[in-house]
Amino acid sequence: MNQVIKNRHGTSNSNADHDECLRISLINQDISTRKKRVCPLQGVDKESISFTNMKMILKFVTSGRGKILPSRVTGLSMKKQRYISRAIKIARELAIISPIRKPEE
Repeated sequence: MNQVIKNRHGTSNSNADHDECLRISLINQDISTRKKRVCPLQGVDKESISFTNMKMILKFVTSGRGKILPSRVTGLSMKKQRYISRAIKIARELAIISPIRKPEE
């Protein structure tokens, strides 16, 4: 199975020279599919994601500056990412976690 790509003039004449018409074989070209991402907190309910659960919250905060990790890094779903970020912000306001973590010496 060959696919004809039009030349720069916009025509796809099959009798054209090889310089003007390029044929590409579509046989044996793999189409890669991405693996579906699964949320790591899939079985966790909304109530267990709170500012008091420090063990869970600190998994989603960077160690140096204390920034919230994005969902493309953590693999969280949009809904769980919102719950985690809300819990982190509440914990920062109540001074349970520091906005900036001090490096351990």
